[in-house]
Amino acid sequence: MIEQLLRDYGARAAAFEAEAHRLLGAEETSPSRVVALSKTYGDVDALNVRQGDLLKQALQCAEHGLFRAAHVMAWAAFMDFLHEKLSSDNLVRLRAERPKWIGADILEIAETVPERQFVELTRPLGLCTKNQMNALVSLLQRRNECAHPSGYHPGLNETLGYVSELIQRLETLAAKSL
Repeated sequence: MIEQLLRDYGARAAAFEAEAHRLLGAEETSPSRVVALSKTYGDVDALNVRQGDLLKQALQCAEHGLFRAAHVMAWAAFMDFLHEKLSSDNLVRLRAERPKWIGADILEIAETVPERQFVELTRPLGLCTKNQMNALVSLLQRRNECAHPSGYHPGLNETLGYVSELIQRLETLAAKSL
């Protein structure tokens, strides 16, 4: 009897929470918007466990008002995805395009090659158009503003927009192959 009551209360509480997030998600400054975005990233099939965890951490940062940290974590998820994509053919295309990049694997290469160069490599490999690549460079620059001392202090709207755009860019890249 008590167990059934507890289950009923639990189900009602979950339904209430879901409805509250749905209603409050439309409010511009509502943390419920983070909940809605977390469902979006949960639908991205291209993410591995590590990337999903990094995006989850980015959204948790946003929930707690750590907007600069959220940018950094979201970018880390994107770069992990990009590294995986660039090494999906055992680095054959990467080595053909950038023979001077030395390393046994993508992680060793990443120790000496700046992130911007990885982003720029997406264009000659046919993963991005010039405009798409420039948009990724812009997202990297915004991440850099958040990761280093600067006057840039994003709010919830900027942060959710940033994470949402990274997810969209990630989905676009996921649909392409080397």
